[in-house]
Amino acid sequence: MKSIANINRIAFIGDYYPRKCGIATFTHDLRQAVAAQFPQLECPVVAVSDLAGQYKYPPEVVFEISEQNLKDYRQAAEFLLFHNIEAVCVQHEFGIYGGTEGGHLLTFLREVNLPVVSTLHTILTEPNPNQRKILQELARLSRRLVTMSERGVRILQETYAIPEEKITMIPHGIPDLPFVDPAFYKDHFGVDGKKVLLSFGLLSPGKGLDYAIEAMPRIVAAHPDTVYIILGATHPNLVRKEGEAYRHKLLRRVHDLGMEEHVLFFNRFVELEELKEFIGACDIYLTPYLNPDQITSGTLAYTFGSGKAVVSTPYWHAEELLSGGRGVLVPFKDSGAIAEAINGLLEDDARLNAMRKNAYLEGRKMVWSHIARRYGEVFGEARLNAGTRHIFPLRKSAKNGESARDFELPDIKLNHLQLMTDSTGLFQHAIFSFPNFHEGYCVDDNARALLLTSLLEDLRSGSSPLVHQLARTYAAFVHAAFNPGNGRFRNFMGFDRHWLEEAGSEDSHGRVLWALGACVAHSHDRGLQSWASRLFEEALPPILKTRSPRTWAFALIGLHEYRSRLSGALVISKTIHELSRRLSDLYRQQSDEDWPWFEPILAYANAKLPHALIVSGRRLENQAMRDIGLKSLRWLMRQQTDEQGYFAPIGNDGFYPKNGTRAWFDQQPIEAQSSVSACLEAYLTTRDSFWLDEALRAFHWFLGSNKLGLPVYDATTGGCGDGIHIDHINKNQGAESTLAFLLSLVELKAQEHTLSAFNEPMEPEADRSPLISVQSGLQQGFRSNHREKPDASCTLECTDNLGKTTFID
Repeated sequence: MKSIANINRIAFIGDYYPRKCGIATFTHDLRQAVAAQFPQLECPVVAVSDLAGQYKYPPEVVFEISEQNLKDYRQAAEFLLFHNIEAVCVQHEFGIYGGTEGGHLLTFLREVNLPVVSTLHTILTEPNPNQRKILQELARLSRRLVTMSERGVRILQETYAIPEEKITMIPHGIPDLPFVDPAFYKDHFGVDGKKVLLSFGLLSPGKGLDYAIEAMPRIVAAHPDTVYIILGATHPNLVRKEGEAYRHKLLRRVHDLGMEEHVLFFNRFVELEELKEFIGACDIYLTPYLNPDQITSGTLAYTFGSGKAVVSTPYWHAEELLSGGRGVLVPFKDSGAIAEAINGLLEDDARLNAMRKNAYLEGRKMVWSHIARRYGEVFGEARLNAGTRHIFPLRKSAKNGESARDFELPDIKLNHLQLMTDSTGLFQHAIFSFPNFHEGYCVDDNARALLLTSLLEDLRSGSSPLVHQLARTYAAFVHAAFNPGNGRFRNFMGFDRHWLEEAGSEDSHGRVLWALGACVAHSHDRGLQSWASRLFEEALPPILKTRSPRTWAFALIGLHEYRSRLSGALVISKTIHELSRRLSDLYRQQSDEDWPWFEPILAYANAKLPHALIVSGRRLENQAMRDIGLKSLRWLMRQQTDEQGYFAPIGNDGFYPKNGTRAWFDQQPIEAQSSVSACLEAYLTTRDSFWLDEALRAFHWFLGSNKLGLPVYDATTGGCGDGIHIDHINKNQGAESTLAFLLSLVELKAQEHTLSAFNEPMEPEADRSPLISVQSGLQQGFRSNHREKPDASCTLECTDNLGKTTFID
């Protein structure tokens, strides 16, 4: 059985107890069974009400939809998304949802955009056009359709053209009742010593009870000790239309036939415990339904699975369940055939008992605990096989003069970054789009933010009060994080402004050096440059004692930044050579033909490793380093490509061990940012437009070209979600994720004025990945060092054929 351990919250939607209808009972029983079978799950319910506000729902009902109110469906979808629901279990019947043929449900499903498993309680062989469209659209929006009979599987394929792999057959669930002698319960109803026939469920003309009543005189003539119990309230919809007229009609017919002592009405909707007693007292269960197209019957499933002999008309569910002698089928609307079948069973105890035993044994497959496990498998499969709806089509090759469409980079918005920053520094985590104070601050994110503000100053080539203010805030945090006693940076600070450690991780130390080097190279604030230079030199010595290759890579990029401004510093040059040598040696030790990589695992911030060697190879004019960096980055980008050609970074949920299985989720924004930056560096080194294409492909992961086809970046807030899970975007817009997007965008913006119209066809390349529908390439006149300052003539708004570069504070 596939595990659903990675699912924490499944919402159930449909009619729900205490509403009196079969689907409400089914939804309740299924939800209870799943919750019992998988205790780790939260199982909230969205109840659809015909009488809004009139039902006293149990605590698991968290949202009520008024059946005909379309607005409620939209709000329910929003409510579930707000509460991080991970899958939805829908009960479908045309008549229980509002709109034409229940079409309001589709609005809910389109807006909730989660893995949906839909159980079909009605499947029509001759649907009207609207019913056909509704069911086909329901199938499109659902990851799985569950039908309770094999006939349903065939109809879905033949009538609705739904592929077999999307359909699962799971029987109707039943309570796990003991196999008991009917005599045990008969005295509860004053029928001890009698042969008891039973029909139960909500009364309506389609149940065919008229024909069963008509059969009673012939049954009683042969077996005078027989009684027929009709259990159930009249269907509420029927009561609203015509009151109890149908029940009174049945009562009059019983009176006319003189069967008052043999036909007993129990006019109520009974709870499960009392229903067990009625079923227990029954010798033969009778379902004389009139509609052959009935795909499922809960009452039939309950009584059959409890080990009762059944006489039924051959509607689809009965025909399938009672095949092979497990029950008796009689023609529709034939009271004589009903009487003959009942009398035949009452006269043959051996046959009756054998039928009961066979039914009970077969029914063990239908008990709710087993059905819940089956649903668990389907939930797990639905979540694993997440569908995609791609926003950006894959790039067409430029042939015969055909060119791909232009792409305009988004504006730079600092709104969310500003919201996440207080006078102390940048909060590390968010709850949706506002800061999570409880998690406090970290030097990792404040260093990244200092890096961003330094690049923004260079990009804007002028002053921006907001950027300068933010830069000073982040610099102050980084300065406070430095511990002169050990030469290391503390990482985590609580909301109370107390440091939680004396030294942070090696990686955080490397990231700070990277940010300080960038501040030296790019800031227009002489005071910040001077501060960053001194702190960089003070914090540099411990770097040679570190063991993490990522720490070396982060530091190397910062060292090259520092050296681009202050090239004569000898200690900087020596450290660059040492760390570059270490990374190169590590690659030679760990790599082989099939795994050209620095470690026996692809983990996090992967692209930084080749990035560091590419920049070292270019700046030091070392061909061997350059080649290692380019080869390993090219291999990495192939690993970070899904079957449809979209960028798909290695997931944090297990990473990718050598000779192991790669994790596809959870995909982190930092991986996209690292890849954008590394590929831009590769382009600077080679002038091969392949690398610009790869940078753009990684960047478009933020905008929706990913496995889910959903944007990770939120253009309304300027924040970025914390990653892609198997079926949803993490809506929390934390600092690391938002900075990953902004850094990627700023690095691309720095080159935007060099982007051409990309009208020249691409040169074919054997291992080029399928690309996103954006133009690619750079003008060959582009500067050799993309971190050099722009000309003094560069203005705040830099216009080219891609449009304006606009900065929004």
